Amino acid sequence: MKRLYLHLLFALSALLLLPVRSFAQMQVYGAWLCSNDYCTWGTVRNMTDFDNANHWLIDRGDGSPSVNLVVLAFVDPLKLMNLTTDSGDSNGIPVGMNSQVVSYFNSHNVRVMLAIGGATYTSNWDSALSTNPTQLGLNAAAAAKSLGVGIEIDYENTSSPNLNGLQAFVSAYRSQIPYDATGSNPAARLTIDLGAGDRYLTILAKYAGQNWLTTSNPVLDYANAMVPNKQPTTSDAETDWSQHIDGYNGVPPLAPAKLTGSLYIVTGQSPAPECNDFSASLEDSTGSFVQSVAPAGAGTTVGMLGYMFWAAECPAAHKICTTPPNTCEGGVGVGSSTYAIPYPMPALRQQ
Repeated sequence: MKRLYLHLLFALSALLLLPVRSFAQMQVYGAWLCSNDYCTWGTVRNMTDFDNANHWLIDRGDGSPSVNLVVLAFVDPLKLMNLTTDSGDSNGIPVGMNSQVVSYFNSHNVRVMLAIGGATYTSNWDSALSTNPTQLGLNAAAAAKSLGVGIEIDYENTSSPNLNGLQAFVSAYRSQIPYDATGSNPAARLTIDLGAGDRYLTILAKYAGQNWLTTSNPVLDYANAMVPNKQPTTSDAETDWSQHIDGYNGVPPLAPAKLTGSLYIVTGQSPAPECNDFSASLEDSTGSFVQSVAPAGAGTTVGMLGYMFWAAECPAAHKICTTPPNTCEGGVGVGSSTYAIPYPMPALRQQ
């Protein structure tokens, strides 16, 4: 008995000597939002129908939102540069991305951004950046001011991105709306999508890490690590996100406070656990990593900013929509409660 007591005492002493693990509050917990026409937003929505389809985003079942950010996807960069007005666009912005939709979310303390690009519009990004990237940046800033939204850069040229053109776009945007660490001006929020890890969009990730995402002189607010080509395992997701934080393939380390990780909530013809079963979801199994991953050469605070989910409503013709009865309160919504996501989004950690 005495020997057992000594063993227990020794084990307890060892536990007491372990360092206490630090956890950071998640600040970004958002979803890309497509419309009912597969991310085109080419028609003005009936807001009663829109609420029917997307009510889970603003009410997880207890009156609080499931997310604190929606990113409306996608704006065609070439149409925005040309301020195109046609059957589906007004001054380069899809007609469905209007003030009514923005107000719907803002009235529930959910921030709104517009995503420029996506894989479909990669060649149009190339065309715009080689034609008049400064005008594109000025037009993006004007749209952001007018609607009271932020802008996300989703430029998916992995082999030969036009970095000079993209720098001109970013410079033009910031000439109109300076970086705002307080987060009080929604239009000042300017972010970028990078690969799930640093093996995709490596050239862009290296340039962004060196020039726009430093903690000493930030130009962009943060980067989203995109979803990979299929839903990852817990280990694969954490490995991908670690590549950004540790640095990889010549890409410099990124402060955890400058990164969100992305997961699918729609993967096929049935809801994913990430949508409707939090206890079996990746936002549950990766949560400890996201909240506690330590800096590895950039930044000083632990923990990534949070999660982004692809994608609400109807992202693709061959996948289900997150509309009734396939809404995501049971996954994304439970996660927002579990992680005590703040509404509205607070000023983001800068280090």
